[in-house]
Amino acid sequence: MSIFTHESMINHHRSGVLSQVAETFRVWQERYRSRRELAQWSDRDLHDAGISWSDVAYEAEKPFWRA
Repeated sequence: MSIFTHESMINHHRSGVLSQVAETFRVWQERYRSRRELAQWSDRDLHDAGISWSDVAYEAEKPFWRA
C-alpha cells in the first residue's frame, strides 16, 4: 500500500463541505421561488392566509440569501 493513499491521508471533510454548499444553494433557490410565487397570489389568497400586500412586498423584495 502506498503511503499517499493511506486512510489517514484522505480529506474526509470535502464531501461535508460540498453537501453544505449544495444545501445552501438549494435553500436560496427555494427562497427565490417561494417569494416569486407569493408575489403572484391573488387578493383572495392573501386574505385567506392573513397576509397583507405590505407583507408580500417586504418579503418579495428581500434578496434570496436573507432568511
